[in-house]
Amino acid sequence: MVKTLAELGENEDFEMFLLLKKSEKRVAKNGKPFLAMSFADKSTEIGGMLWDTNDNDVEKFKPGVVVDVKGKRESYLNRPQIKISSIRLAVEGEPNDPADYVKRAPMKADEMKAELDQVIFQITNATYSRIVRALLAKHATEFFDFPAAKSNHHDFEGGLAFHTLSIIRLAEHIVDQYDGIDAPLLYAGAILHDLGKTIELSGPIGTTYTVEGNLLGHLSIIDAEIVEAADKLGIDKESEEVILLRHMVLAHHGLLEYGSPERPQLLEAEILHDLDELDASIMMIQGGLKNVAPGEFSDRIFGLDNRRFYKPEDNE
Repeated sequence: MVKTLAELGENEDFEMFLLLKKSEKRVAKNGKPFLAMSFADKSTEIGGMLWDTNDNDVEKFKPGVVVDVKGKRESYLNRPQIKISSIRLAVEGEPNDPADYVKRAPMKADEMKAELDQVIFQITNATYSRIVRALLAKHATEFFDFPAAKSNHHDFEGGLAFHTLSIIRLAEHIVDQYDGIDAPLLYAGAILHDLGKTIELSGPIGTTYTVEGNLLGHLSIIDAEIVEAADKLGIDKESEEVILLRHMVLAHHGLLEYGSPERPQLLEAEILHDLDELDASIMMIQGGLKNVAPGEFSDRIFGLDNRRFYKPEDNE
């Protein structure tokens, strides 16, 4: 039986076809170029270095291609790493379809769309509803196909929509629990908060940041689209409702150092930020613990301050 990346043991030699998710040209201390790579299958993702590279290697080994890798699974600074012995592109007749190596959301796209349609009916404010419907229609294909991030959390096909629905489900419980929450604003903000990632990211295979993503970021991208949508729909873009909706998007990272130009100053914006953090954190921890044996610690999780998490003995 062919093993997956996650099933490889420490210091185990292997040869397998993998998706090249990352390939970045860097320079070592000795002045020689190398490629910092990341390989993936449906089970996990592991990094590795290809040393003493040339321009042909940079051109050939681009993110999104399938490669045949011979190497050894090692550890470096308590993180798994592949020591590459040899690497080549997969050819015709070999399992060379990148889509076969991509993790997918646990729900199908049509299932997520049906659930989201029901949520939209709960957005009873006409301004929020019209803007949400217009922007979802504009980015519908990408929204149900793209990951929510290049790495860390929901970094799989359909992850963007699945992350959004997870937040909405949590938000519905919050609305039921507490009085005085503007549910239409909260749901509209939840749907739009990461929609800019359909422009910020390149897609589910070999995910990279686009030029707009690097220079603008998804918060400012979708903020501008909210204003544009309001204009096209004949909605006063200076109305309080539009401003509140823009604040929901712009403040959802919570802190200025995390990319928000303003911290949350609405109850609904604070809720959205907290639920966004909660969902992302749970997914990162669960992902880190997925292949960890009971009684052991996970590898360090970069998105959670490089902390390691423990899987209790009875957590089978």
